[in-house]
Amino acid sequence: MTDISVTEVAANGIEITVATAGAGPAILLLHGFPHTWRVWEDVIPALADGRRVIAPDLRGLGGTTRATNGYDADTLAQDAAALLDALGEKTATVVGIDAGAPPAFLLAVRHPERVDRLVLMESLLGGLPGAEAFTPPWWFGFHQVPGLAEQVLTGHEAEYLGFFLTAGTQGRGVPPDIEAAFVDAYTGRESLRCAFEHYRAMPTTAEQIRDAVEHGRLTTPTLTIGAHPVGAALERQLRPVADDLTGHVIADCGHIIPLDRPDALLPLLADFLSWPTSPGTRRTRPRRCAQP
Repeated sequence: MTDISVTEVAANGIEITVATAGAGPAILLLHGFPHTWRVWEDVIPALADGRRVIAPDLRGLGGTTRATNGYDADTLAQDAAALLDALGEKTATVVGIDAGAPPAFLLAVRHPERVDRLVLMESLLGGLPGAEAFTPPWWFGFHQVPGLAEQVLTGHEAEYLGFFLTAGTQGRGVPPDIEAAFVDAYTGRESLRCAFEHYRAMPTTAEQIRDAVEHGRLTTPTLTIGAHPVGAALERQLRPVADDLTGHVIADCGHIIPLDRPDALLPLLADFLSWPTSPGTRRTRPRRCAQP
């Protein structure tokens, strides 16, 4: 059994809820929407075998401060760097999925000395070329209208999050305790506001990403992992700006890769990061069929 400690850490002017496990070189895990650090729960035991896993709740989400602003990727990258500083880590392998990928990317481009290796999953990087065939889903626009989504959804959080958790696992769903934790984290108008502020900051984030690639390149060894629906679009965006890039798409896998296919994700990470794999350190769960 892997011991996971959840604490509060002051960093970059906010209090960050962070789960840590294991000891050794650091690996920082950045989640997306509608998740908390618990999206990584099925992979933490394996990652913590010889590594120090650091899995925070992003700004405004989970147990982390419901900040008024700062939901652009650059500020989130600063949050991540400040968290590493507070935990005494000069460098880390950084893994980002969904909303966690853009700040992970900016951290690596602007501070390559701090990122040993970079893994980006199921996300797009602003308006960089290569993702033209991907049509943003309807909820992007809905979430971006100031005040609307939280007004409409307050009192219906469980139903709304259930849609994403079902779609994000190809209908298989997530464990009931994790679904309950996600619903609890996103319940209430202020919690919803903070979630949607990540979407409302996307135009600013796109400008930051464009500026980063105009003035630098991604020199950190990088792995992109796609599934459904993003697929290989992120890899195509990075090809012109990355010096050392490996791309992979997991078949029969939904958007929430760490919960839907931890069995497929862990070997990819082990190979990319040159870790040994051990069945004794890997926790898996049965894949579930959609309910009729």
